[in-house]
Amino acid sequence: MVDRYVMSIDQGTTSTRCMLFDQRGRLVSVAQREHQQHFPRPGWVEHDAVEIWRNLQRIVPEALSKAHLDARQIAAIGIANQRETTVLWDRRTGTPLGRAIVWQDTRTAALVEDLRKEPGDDFFLERCCLAPSTYFSAPRIRWLFDHVEGLEQRARNGEVLFGTIESWLIWNLTGGADGGLHITDATNASRTMLINISKLTWDQELMAYFGVPHAMLPEIRSSAETYGDARAVLPGVPITAALGDQQAALFGQTCFSPGDTKCTYGTGSFLLMNTGTDVVRSRHGLLTTVAYKIANQPTVYALEGPIAVTGALVQWFRDRLGLIHTAPEIETLALTVEDNGGCYIVPAFSGLFAPHWRSDARGVIVGLTSYITKGHLARAVLEATGWQTREVVDAMKADTPFPLQQLKVDGGMTSDNLLMQFLADVLDVPVVRPLVAETVSLGAAYAAGLAAGYWSDLEVLRRNWHRAAQWLPAMDPQRREWEYECWQRAVERSLGWIQPPKRR
Repeated sequence: MVDRYVMSIDQGTTSTRCMLFDQRGRLVSVAQREHQQHFPRPGWVEHDAVEIWRNLQRIVPEALSKAHLDARQIAAIGIANQRETTVLWDRRTGTPLGRAIVWQDTRTAALVEDLRKEPGDDFFLERCCLAPSTYFSAPRIRWLFDHVEGLEQRARNGEVLFGTIESWLIWNLTGGADGGLHITDATNASRTMLINISKLTWDQELMAYFGVPHAMLPEIRSSAETYGDARAVLPGVPITAALGDQQAALFGQTCFSPGDTKCTYGTGSFLLMNTGTDVVRSRHGLLTTVAYKIANQPTVYALEGPIAVTGALVQWFRDRLGLIHTAPEIETLALTVEDNGGCYIVPAFSGLFAPHWRSDARGVIVGLTSYITKGHLARAVLEATGWQTREVVDAMKADTPFPLQQLKVDGGMTSDNLLMQFLADVLDVPVVRPLVAETVSLGAAYAAGLAAGYWSDLEVLRRNWHRAAQWLPAMDPQRREWEYECWQRAVERSLGWIQPPKRR
């Protein structure tokens, strides 16, 4: 009998990876290519969708070759993707109509401020459970219509397609202009500000408000079901799953029960809690989102707290200040001191995400004295991630009846033991890291394998999860709360620095 594997395509903010997993959820092969980041103006972030597609065409054969496999041994393909990033392309030619606007892009700030005033947050929260933010896709579509001559009319004529990156890749994999499938999954659709999150259908009022014609929107499908067979790159192999990257990480961490919580620590960080099949509407600055939907089973929802800058602060400390040469050095430097010396860094480089949602905030360093060394600054850099996580966890405690029992973590920053211990200390719960660190890719593979019958049920996936490391809380409770109060005062000083530009 020929061994079979599941392929995961993880299309992220900085690179695209192709990974192969076996029946036990073990990584068999990986290939990766970075793509260029375009910053044409301050606050603008763009990607070349064609470059991303070409990278995918290169890494899939590379991953197969490394494992000495061929396409016949691939049971299914699952895709995880950077969410909210907006691609518009020509239905007839398949040519993108400009670069993709990335989720980090803030060019819609003035439009978002207008939306928050009229019709106001409640109009959107009642329908899609998302308040207006530069984070989401619909304001970007509206911005493009307002700034690219003739684009809106072309969209109304049915000439233009919209999608997040998984839609773009599936369309190309299944034929492109020659009959490619124009679909999205429920997790990605829930990030557009255009969906009725309870019904999982495009909302007519939201579409009308943003002026988005139905003809340009993809069909909404489950996160795990057979979409169709690939015609390019891996002809004949079924594509059976798609999830936004953070939902994929939740799935890969096997957070299948209400209250299960994970946080992915990368450039930014994303904390998600499974809230079950009920829509929990946050009143404390969190996002209500679709966690996953398996075939015809009930939709599972989550609360999410995105944090804009965590690993990016370490990169700033390395590349802009030059105080370290490699990212891992920050832990060594931070360990030269016993504490932060009273110094706190709030990394609001382009505003604050959850739970504040303040685009007018900017980064601050507070508590500086002549006593502060670069070691204290290094510790403050790491602690900023811990305190931002604490803010999101407190909001989740206020929004849900589920007590946080432990936090499952993944992502590059989890190799920093000092940071992981600090997280356990400030959250006052165990922090655990899985044996397989690539949880985004693994989650996409799990969903694809479930839909294809490669794995039988969620319980099999749970048994695949194994703990690699654990950190237990050890901080004095009084010190914890006093330092948290200092952090909150520092956050207050970051607010109100920027006035939004007038809409053009």
